[in-house]
Amino acid sequence: MHELGIFVVKWLHLLVGLTWIGMLYYFNFVQTEYFKEAEAAALKDAKAKLAPRALWWFRWGAMFTFITGVVLLAGVWKQGVMNGYIVLGALMGTIMFLNVWLIIWPAQQVVLGMKEGDIPSCAAKAGLASRTNTLFSAPMLYGMLASPHLGYNNDYLLSGNGSSTGLMVGIAIIILIELNALFGKMGPIATVKGVIHMSLALTAVLFAVLANL
Repeated sequence: MHELGIFVVKWLHLLVGLTWIGMLYYFNFVQTEYFKEAEAAALKDAKAKLAPRALWWFRWGAMFTFITGVVLLAGVWKQGVMNGYIVLGALMGTIMFLNVWLIIWPAQQVVLGMKEGDIPSCAAKAGLASRTNTLFSAPMLYGMLASPHLGYNNDYLLSGNGSSTGLMVGIAIIILIELNALFGKMGPIATVKGVIHMSLALTAVLFAVLANL
């Protein structure tokens, strides 16, 4: 029964996670680009009817992905198989969740006219946070998937003999990127092509660092 419960939580985590990340990619790869080209009437209608619905699925997908992720992470901790992959993946997932609820959603409410505020400033904040989440998405998913397949040997278990230097460097990189999301600029992640390339590059860097330091 215990194994069945774990399986169900993993299934739910994947299901709601697909919803969340799917909506994230929709916003960054489809909707944002469409909004740049849409005629005024179509843009007004999309902001009034389409975007709020999409944001509902987006933010609640993030919420339930986070909740089920915490349950699974507690199980990993209890079993004593916490490893560098899951730490980096969970850290990025948690930051992404916080970006959704504390930055993107509040700012988008202003952008969509649901509450008062500085629209240009809020649009910029939401855009940078959303692009940062897209940047984190590939390495976050890599860490989650690598944890049970690559992380259960002594070189990667936090209780094993491996060095923690790579993990600390990886954490520092992630924190610096999030600080840019809060106080910096888009830079190379401003375009769809740029954020895809940088997300794949970040995946390579983080896990090369984890494996070699």
